[in-house]
Amino acid sequence: MFYQHTSTLRIRYGETDQMGVVYHGNYAQFFEVGRTEWLRQQGVTYKDMENSGIILPVISLQCNFKKSAYYDECIYIRTRLKKLPTVKIEFDYEIINEAGELLCTGNTVLAFMDRAKQKPMRCPEELIEKFSLNTLN
Repeated sequence: MFYQHTSTLRIRYGETDQMGVVYHGNYAQFFEVGRTEWLRQQGVTYKDMENSGIILPVISLQCNFKKSAYYDECIYIRTRLKKLPTVKIEFDYEIINEAGELLCTGNTVLAFMDRAKQKPMRCPEELIEKFSLNTLN
């Protein structure tokens, strides 16, 4: 099993509709927060990857809503790598509220791309090694 990271966010007013409920489109951004912080915990940042010529476009996003999140509520974004990456990297998410209730589950798949060539590429071996070192037994 791969390392899980939990990010905490407080819902801002601008992320909600007139009923104080988080707009569904914001969940993709919550997943991005979870994913970037998971990578940072592994010693990897988007900035470093981009500087080395790698980009990671999202090619699939799935979100299953269970309950609503509300303005000024803290949410916890649990992010886990699903499997070691190849040309793609896949993450699973759970978003939980302060009461410990599951608000949604999700999944994203991103593709490793050579920035200059705009072509898919394999995940660099040094990233696979970092991710392999951070597994839970």
